[in-house]
Amino acid sequence: MQSITERERKPSPGGRPQPLAYLDGILYVGSLETSVIYEIETVSWHVRAQSAAPGRPYGMAVLDGTVRVVVSIGEEDDRYLHTFVPGKGFDPSGIALPGLSGSHLASDGSSLYLLQIGNRCIVTLDGDGTVKKQTALLQRLAGIGFANGKLYGLAGDEEFEHLHLAGVDLRGTEAAIADIASISDEARALTHDGNAWWTSYRDNNQIASFSA
Repeated sequence: MQSITERERKPSPGGRPQPLAYLDGILYVGSLETSVIYEIETVSWHVRAQSAAPGRPYGMAVLDGTVRVVVSIGEEDDRYLHTFVPGKGFDPSGIALPGLSGSHLASDGSSLYLLQIGNRCIVTLDGDGTVKKQTALLQRLAGIGFANGKLYGLAGDEEFEHLHLAGVDLRGTEAAIADIASISDEARALTHDGNAWWTSYRDNNQIASFSA
């Protein structure tokens, strides 16, 4: 099987980067170490702004011109969905996610797709957090993202090793996953900027762009 073609690799402005989102030429990067969202101009790699998140950020996706962020709140690690408005900041009110669980997030422009790793499923939500569908997963995913109207994921084994970029089809009760190209086991999270994918090499404190 072919491997991804890495285009560039950049240092993360915050330690242990994970969630990524792309909007209007800006790459949004969430740090698990600092609980900060960084806004990066991808050409210059200049951090134009940074904002403290309401909790530790685990997933991000763009919907309706805003960045939706999955955050962990409190000692119980409860997961909530918050809205970040570029240029304004976070809406203080959050939405409790189903079962107070969830990590990676993706959007097709009309719905949100929440990866619940422990529950082995992807939950489809509308913008206010209402559950529309739940699709079982038979394989581990380390990130999800949309490109050209299709959902993709970082699919691997039980230890999140032997990762591949893969197509993810949610039309059935169980997701159909088709491997496309191998990728580093360090990869976590996915977002697409219209031309290339971006992922976090979390434990290396790096952000990489690639094609496949």
